[in-house]
Amino acid sequence: MGLLSFIFLLVICLLQGSNTSLVRLNDNGYEGIIFAIDPRVPEDEKIIEQIKDMVTTASIYLFEATEKRFFFKNVSILIPNNWKENPLYKRPKHESYKHADVLVAPPTLPGRDEPYTRQFTACEEKGEYIHFTPDFVLGKKEKEYGPSDRLFVHEWAHLRWGVFDEYNEDAPFYSAKSKKIEATRCSTGITGLNRVHKCQGNSCTTRGCRIDSKTKLYEKDCQFFPDKDQTEKASIMFMQGINSVVEFCNKENHNREAPSIQNKLCNFRSTWEVISNSEDFKNTTSLVAPPPPPVFSLLKIRERIVCLVLDKSGSMNGFNRLNRMNQAAKHFLLQTIENGSWVGMVHFDSTAYIKSNLIQIISSKERNNLLESLPTTANGGTSICAGIKSAFQVIGEIYPQIDGSEIVLLTDGEDNTAKNCIGEVKQSGAIIHLIALGPSADQAVIEMSTITGINTQQHILSHHMDHTRTHYFSLGSQWNTNEKFHSGHSFQNGLSQDSRNCKGKQLAFRLPPTFVL
Repeated sequence: MGLLSFIFLLVICLLQGSNTSLVRLNDNGYEGIIFAIDPRVPEDEKIIEQIKDMVTTASIYLFEATEKRFFFKNVSILIPNNWKENPLYKRPKHESYKHADVLVAPPTLPGRDEPYTRQFTACEEKGEYIHFTPDFVLGKKEKEYGPSDRLFVHEWAHLRWGVFDEYNEDAPFYSAKSKKIEATRCSTGITGLNRVHKCQGNSCTTRGCRIDSKTKLYEKDCQFFPDKDQTEKASIMFMQGINSVVEFCNKENHNREAPSIQNKLCNFRSTWEVISNSEDFKNTTSLVAPPPPPVFSLLKIRERIVCLVLDKSGSMNGFNRLNRMNQAAKHFLLQTIENGSWVGMVHFDSTAYIKSNLIQIISSKERNNLLESLPTTANGGTSICAGIKSAFQVIGEIYPQIDGSEIVLLTDGEDNTAKNCIGEVKQSGAIIHLIALGPSADQAVIEMSTITGINTQQHILSHHMDHTRTHYFSLGSQWNTNEKFHSGHSFQNGLSQDSRNCKGKQLAFRLPPTFVL
């Protein structure tokens, strides 16, 4: 395979977009959390209100559980395209199903509403996402799983800090050094009874557990039932639903004897020891004042709106830049942009030329029509601002609210007048994806992308070609109205096949959202 073919193979794969979470910690508060409601979930505005209530209460519980260190600052709720319109719903910018931290989706198996975190990682590594079912969010499963706010904090600890459960369904009991049979738990201060509880029809019986002669532990059907009244404060990763439990197990009260998943995967360290070793913890100190309540944004999934803004100025003749720009645009149009999206095209030199108003991509016909509009010659001066303003005009003819639309700017960036429209770009709310076709992009052009783009993007490949570094970028879907969730299984059920292509390739590191091609 030639180098150019290899590069384009990477482009096809990596233009699909990153699944990376957008969560960031800012002044002790978690920002950029995304709850995404699956399009298969029947419309019910109570789900939105219940998410708000759950997160608001969970924020206080998290704050106290982490010694007044962390809280939930702002949360976006992605609402499916097939739910009815509401003036409170805004258009997403960077938020998408691919970036979702919490999925509200139908159960993986009918009748199985267990909340879980998709976590196939080592100790201290972040999980992929949390899965809640609609019935769980609506409070219909509280009897089985306890208060949703506390359980959200339990799952958040899995997701954010890479800790694990302090129970083990495969090893619910163990023989302690005290010669007693103990329930797998943390801490051992949680009191309770070991019982066999069976029901047949409307009749239930409860009896004491018998010892299995082979295992020397309690029989298979034996369960640990915690006492209703408790004083022990730990641990959230064992049974957060117990009223007294408000802390994680720490170095002093951690049960290192228990065959818990936390002990097995985290080398017998307590959950609080793992959390205390996280970058979140190292970069913060405890707060004195209580945190503010979370701020929520309601975002409605809609069709993607993109305008290609292509540089055809004279400087694009150098180093084969015009041809390379067209190759990148071709791959975007043929391989990346989804059916249902709206795409327009603008060329610019010292002035701008609208080559295609927004057209909806239905089939290959629309894609090929756009390909025919790619520039074939390069001459004249450079006015990036003219190109961007024309893109605003193209978008505004169908969508007066430009906020959340996207401009893909392909240019060598050599324009010292670009600073004249930075304010207009920022005020527009549009997202500028900059692909710099050369090493001399003006700082103002880079700033346009930085102030409107995602804080970190993927810089994939560097190759010296015609004295210009070649980088490829992620310009995949910000949202996809037809996207299907891939629901994994709980940790205990083992790794399931993930359908997201190109995942796991060790090719990327983070850079500001500017790309040289």
